[in-house]
Amino acid sequence: MMKYMQFSAKKLAILSVLTALGLLSFLLENLLPPLFVPGAKPGLSNLFTLLALVWFSPAEAFVVLILRTVLGGVFGGNVSALLYSLTAGVVALTASSLLFKFFSRKITVVAVSAFSACLHNTVQLAVYALLTSNAGVFGYLPILLLAGVLSGLVVGVLTVAAVRIVPLKAVYPAPLLLPEDGAPFSSPAEKAREHDETGK
Repeated sequence: MMKYMQFSAKKLAILSVLTALGLLSFLLENLLPPLFVPGAKPGLSNLFTLLALVWFSPAEAFVVLILRTVLGGVFGGNVSALLYSLTAGVVALTASSLLFKFFSRKITVVAVSAFSACLHNTVQLAVYALLTSNAGVFGYLPILLLAGVLSGLVVGVLTVAAVRIVPLKAVYPAPLLLPEDGAPFSSPAEKAREHDETGK
């Protein structure tokens, strides 16, 4: 596992691109009006954190998440929001990492993304309620969960598409997508296609 955590020049370049794209997405989303309720955003910036998790490991994903969130707070002029977004992001990414670790053969990337988005929104709401001593904000939870499912599904589908399009050699060894026996890489999308073909 240690060899996967080494930050080579190629990996640093990829993580830099993912961080930059995530930051750009985050800043662009801040220009959009809220979805459904105040504070609700599409969450497309999470796509690049999820890609870092799928292509590499939780270590790299946390690097992308923390850098993107901190820089987003600084450049977005809302440093106080870091407490909400960073806390929720860390909790959601930790849960996603555990799901991949223990259920990688039983759960899809899309499902992990949807669950992570719902958890992210729930934690943000909980932090806000704790800091403001206003439990009434949990009335927004059903709407935020719906928004989380929708945005999570979109991010998950885009992640699978990116994994399918980008050549394996660009991000090898992609440990979270490699079988334990070290067999050739097979993305979630490719697995589904192989299942369809063999099932005919």
